Amino acid sequence: MSKSNKVLAGIIFVLMVALSLSITDAKGAFTAKSGSAATAPPVAVTSAERDVYSQNPVARIAKECSPAVVNIDTETLVTRSPHPFANDPFFKEFFGEEMDRWNRTVPMRGKGSGFIVDKKGYILTNNHVAEGADKITVTLLDGRHFEAKLVGRDPTFDLAVIQIEAANLPTLPLGDSDAAEIGEWVVAIGNPLGFENTVTAGVISGKNRTLQASNINFQGFMQTDASINPGNSGGPLINLRGEVIAINTAIVPYAQGIGFAVPVNMAKQVMNDLIEHGEVKRGWLGVMLQTMTPGFADTYRVPGSEGAIVSDIVPGSPAADAGFKRGDVIVSVDGKAVKSSQDVVLSIRNKLAGQDAVIELYRDGRKETLTVRLGDIPGKEGGAGSSRSGAGSPSQPRQSERIGATVSEISAELQRRYNLPSSDGMVVLSVERGSIASQLGLREGDQILEVNRREVKNAAEYERALSRNPSTVVMLVHRDGQTLFFSYKK
Repeated sequence: MSKSNKVLAGIIFVLMVALSLSITDAKGAFTAKSGSAATAPPVAVTSAERDVYSQNPVARIAKECSPAVVNIDTETLVTRSPHPFANDPFFKEFFGEEMDRWNRTVPMRGKGSGFIVDKKGYILTNNHVAEGADKITVTLLDGRHFEAKLVGRDPTFDLAVIQIEAANLPTLPLGDSDAAEIGEWVVAIGNPLGFENTVTAGVISGKNRTLQASNINFQGFMQTDASINPGNSGGPLINLRGEVIAINTAIVPYAQGIGFAVPVNMAKQVMNDLIEHGEVKRGWLGVMLQTMTPGFADTYRVPGSEGAIVSDIVPGSPAADAGFKRGDVIVSVDGKAVKSSQDVVLSIRNKLAGQDAVIELYRDGRKETLTVRLGDIPGKEGGAGSSRSGAGSPSQPRQSERIGATVSEISAELQRRYNLPSSDGMVVLSVERGSIASQLGLREGDQILEVNRREVKNAAEYERALSRNPSTVVMLVHRDGQTLFFSYKK
């Protein structure tokens, strides 16, 4: 082999050795890395991470609270007649006994929800769920059925207490509704439309809401967007700590995400009275209240923006005897400042009938103090409207179209049409969308009694009163058996 060939062979040998070492190192490195990945211990998973409920508070609440939420079935016996003229006065007068032969007693069934608050079997629900029921059946989540007895009910706040006799009953703790904040997450559990133990979630949308309904006289509702449907009535509204902060009561049927619940702090007082006495024995003042608005404060010369407006007074009530007037603004009860209408309600209902309450209020811009002896809540709801009726004017009633509402002097025909208690004031015939009247909250059939602190008896007085302060409008309106203040401020 020549010298040059030897040199070439040596170079090739060196290259082959280097390449072999490089491949071996790479293979070793790759094997080491692969082995490292393959043999590395798995990442530790804590028990909290394995528990799905710790990552989902709604699921935890549903799991822990649902056993104490019950389904309530009611049965009421009613008399029905197949005869098409059964209720006709003429046929009743001449064929009453004969027609009664066809009457049949049939059961009318209803559904609702409730929740157990005590090991003794006390269940809190709505009055409209239990009212008039001849038979109440309670079904628990575990499938047990019990016949319940009615302990007591309070139509004013639409609450009722029923009781079952059973062992090993789950219960729900009652929280503090005053501490609940707007925007706070809440969970509703109930039996909407018969679908047992349905869970929905949302937030508290508002507090101290007034719901105008002929069978409910309460102005401190909690509003929520947690879905509430027929059958949810009486079920609990629960915070993320698993505490009941309100009792689901009502919905707006033509809206979505607008439900109302009675704050549990009020329900506690009513429930204790019902369990102890079978009826509510707390003090009664006899006024309708609204929370202060800036427009009202300006017009009625009230300093500050807090207080409760007296919008109506029940005739013959303690408030009437003590000299309360419409438009009074209550600012303290027994020395405790009042921020809203609910503060007055809670303060009064913390006292017993027969006790005195010292109430500070503003009237015509001056501060006054009234001492009132509280009465007992009447067993039957009385109408707040006047029973007077006017003869009406034989001529065509005059109208006004100020602030975007067509209002008319009240004739006998209009009084009958809108079922008004008297011919005083003006009646709203129509409201233009987006107008000041619309923003005030007026609607057809409202009876306007006062405008900017002045009584209005005809169209001329109505327009003069509106001209006093063009930037602010405050009206006293009769609606659904009670009077309310409505205010607007530019």
